[in-house]
Amino acid sequence: MRRFLDLADFSREQIQELLTLALHLERAPDPTALRGKVLGLLFMNPSLRTLSSFQAGMARLGGSSFVITPGSGTWQLESRLGAVMDGGAAEHIREGLPVLASYCDALGIRAFADGKDLAADLADARFGAMAQLIGKPLINLESAISHPCQSLADWKTLDELQVPHGAKFVLSWAWHPRALPLAVAASTLQMAAMRGMEVVVLRPEGFALPTVLMDKARRAAAASGGSVQETDDRRAAFAGAQVVYAKEWGCTAHYGDEAQDLKARAKLKDWCLNESWFEGARGDCKLMHCLPVRRNVALADALLDGPRAVVLRQAFNRMPAQMAVLHQMLKPAE
Repeated sequence: MRRFLDLADFSREQIQELLTLALHLERAPDPTALRGKVLGLLFMNPSLRTLSSFQAGMARLGGSSFVITPGSGTWQLESRLGAVMDGGAAEHIREGLPVLASYCDALGIRAFADGKDLAADLADARFGAMAQLIGKPLINLESAISHPCQSLADWKTLDELQVPHGAKFVLSWAWHPRALPLAVAASTLQMAAMRGMEVVVLRPEGFALPTVLMDKARRAAAASGGSVQETDDRRAAFAGAQVVYAKEWGCTAHYGDEAQDLKARAKLKDWCLNESWFEGARGDCKLMHCLPVRRNVALADALLDGPRAVVLRQAFNRMPAQMAVLHQMLKPAE
């Protein structure tokens, strides 16, 4: 494995191999597997779980890591091609990234969507420009449109919970005071479709996921025996659901228009999930969320603190899932 950029780049069989390895490394970490290997982590945006789980996972495999947060102890990085660099950024990615890559055996990059141009973000243009500069193994720590590490951990969580591949999986929009990127929603949709689940995207009018993402997921579902549909009907979406994955994202009907986005979401504060939403769901229906989550904004306290929530299990699974990626990517051939 040279690159881990999008779950869709791998077959179900390859993902299952990673998950099997993740379970093995969780139970019996190999502290010599990556001895002498160095992982570089570049975070253009904040992190808690991704940062700490990669550092912990690398250490458990005997390797080391360094973290770069541009503008916090290091130079700010400019990523625009042709930019006149007379502002705050002192260094360009065209010099900075090759230098960082030369210091490590693999590099992970987090670079969120700009949230201004939907076509550019769907094309993952910013991350793609960075990836072209890297000749070393590369890991997507979350880009404009993909968060494969989160989705690999979520797949592991579903397997541990013994959720059948054909179970009903609801990806539900949840309220947030501002527009958030599409990456987790897109990757979650793709993951559930690849797993063969009956996927329902529940969202209010104006917040439909872009057609290109829905079509990509439908192709994956067709290959896996699953299905993908979308609705704004809460009752219909939750009926018979075995898993509900709550996630916040921006208004796609007014993408990049902050004023219109705020206007659209101002009427949707009742999209804070609580136990009443689960009336028609299965009694054992589980609640998932990638975290961080705003309590009593996106999800009610009672849900997060109740038996449905598996959010902490998802968060823990980030580490063994990523250990499997690192192991396949960096372990020397025997």
